[in-house]
Amino acid sequence: MQSGKARIIAVVAALVAVVGVTSFAVVVRPWESKPTCAATARTEHPEWSVARRWDEALLDAIRRALPNPPVHARNLYHLSAAMWDAWATYDSTADGVFVTEKHTASNVEAARAEAISFAAYRVLSARFIKSVGGEESLSEFADVMDSLCYDLTVETTEGDSPAAVGNQIAKVVLETALEDGSNQANGYTAPDYTPLNPPLVVAESGTVLIDPNRWQPLQIEHMISQNGIPVTNGVQEAVGPHWGHVTSFALPSGGPAGTPIDPGPPPLLGTATDDEYKAQAVEVILDSSLLDPTNGAMIDIGPGARGANSLGADDGTGHPVNPVTGEPYAPDIVNEGDFTRVMAEFWADGPRSETPPGHWNVLANLVSDELDPELRVGGAGERVDRLQWDVKLYLALNGAVHDAAIAAWGLKGRYDSVRPISMIRYMGGLGQSSDPDGSSYHPDGLPLVADLIEVVTAETTAAGARHEALAGHEGEIAIKAWQGNPEDPATEIGGVGWMLAVDWVPYQLPTFVTPAFQGFVSGHSTFSRAAAEVLTVFTGSEYFPGGVSGYTIEAGSLKFEKGPTTDIRLEWATYFDAADQAGQSRLLGGIHIQADDFTGRRIGSQCGKEAWALARHYYDGTAS
Repeated sequence: MQSGKARIIAVVAALVAVVGVTSFAVVVRPWESKPTCAATARTEHPEWSVARRWDEALLDAIRRALPNPPVHARNLYHLSAAMWDAWATYDSTADGVFVTEKHTASNVEAARAEAISFAAYRVLSARFIKSVGGEESLSEFADVMDSLCYDLTVETTEGDSPAAVGNQIAKVVLETALEDGSNQANGYTAPDYTPLNPPLVVAESGTVLIDPNRWQPLQIEHMISQNGIPVTNGVQEAVGPHWGHVTSFALPSGGPAGTPIDPGPPPLLGTATDDEYKAQAVEVILDSSLLDPTNGAMIDIGPGARGANSLGADDGTGHPVNPVTGEPYAPDIVNEGDFTRVMAEFWADGPRSETPPGHWNVLANLVSDELDPELRVGGAGERVDRLQWDVKLYLALNGAVHDAAIAAWGLKGRYDSVRPISMIRYMGGLGQSSDPDGSSYHPDGLPLVADLIEVVTAETTAAGARHEALAGHEGEIAIKAWQGNPEDPATEIGGVGWMLAVDWVPYQLPTFVTPAFQGFVSGHSTFSRAAAEVLTVFTGSEYFPGGVSGYTIEAGSLKFEKGPTTDIRLEWATYFDAADQAGQSRLLGGIHIQADDFTGRRIGSQCGKEAWALARHYYDGTAS
């Protein structure tokens, strides 16, 4: 039986479904007595601007909802644009994005806070009322309004009161978004997409591909469904292959193909780029072979040894000196298997995370906190207050990640590219492609690499030999890789060892395995580089405040398996270093090839730069 709270929100959801988004939902809470404003005044984080409060509320809602990166990037952008418009309407110079009319108020600071809050509350309530965790999210949105002493029942869009201004902005944003190509009205489904390849059954060996260059959905034994419910043998449905047709912030239209940025296809098996396709599959296997803390290898992961890559490459050797302190970065020698596993998990951004676009909002907020009160947009000029800083940062940052989603998912839809689990199992099932005169030869098989990819033979399966555990599989292809999820991830590791290529799985949760969308290009790489470009120009430096930032992953805190064996601190000197690590993590996690990562970085760079250029026009009133 539903609680009174659940029943009320269920009724509101039903009403919204009937009357549409422009009739605003109000969270009615008859189980609570009406407190005075003073009694509800927010005391937690009093230093936060009103825009920061709403950004944090949205991040909480994203964590509760299903992990859909392009949808959440769009939500972040629309919230940011609505808040910006509510700020800009009281500024004589700035241009609004969706609403350009101007208003005056005797107390501009108070009017801005109120207009921003009503705009944010209406947009977020409409977006999350039907989502997983929606009841809790709507309650949190209402709590923010209560903490600011705003009356939720004020729904008018007429007049020039701050509440009416905010409601009007939300109305325009929500109505415009229904025509932006996302297919929001139908749950963001792709209207015309059907996968060419049949599902890969993860629990079984091998796979069947009609086209080895095209995406293949997974059938996962214990999958988490699209409504958050465990499903036995659920089959993935592609997320967002139509997203290249969504209206952007700063990018040009994607045209009929839905590709506002098109670098051409990824490497393809059986074409002129066949060797590159195979080499990149080999690299994923090599990365998988590093995911073992028992191998004893130690590496330096400090900013002095890692980072400073050129765009779209991993050619950096680190930064010799911290430019803020003038001192060299200290070495940080750690277990390689711990580091690689931590990288894969920290940047995974799967279920119950804020997803990659939200992850960069978290980093941006931390950066802003460190810089405050020395807040100068572009790193120069007069200091601005925290609200102005936040609304301008969110507009540029979330305009960039929204465009990154459109660019990346446009390519996913255009090229429908394969994921590593399908590549490795398919080629490994065919044989080896290195020796035409050798056993198990097939031109589309995996290349042989000593001590990494080998043919199982009677000699190698003899007692005490390296493939002993694969006896009975002579003639098949073995790879040295992560062995898969242990039975008890709290106390065991999968470890690295010889296994059949047809049984390979990426380093991910068994309920997830690989995201439900195509490989090329990596969303993580595209989002992260776009965000890094914005943070660099917005703060006036490519370096994090103090010349370094990071996050400590405590010993024993991994979720996929036991580990790390010691605390591991991921550190980055620059925003670009952090962005590159996000992309690199996807190869270690086994869900992307290098072309997905490197191309995504280059595309993300363009998205970030174009978003910043347009945002500046909105700031100075030259956008229209």
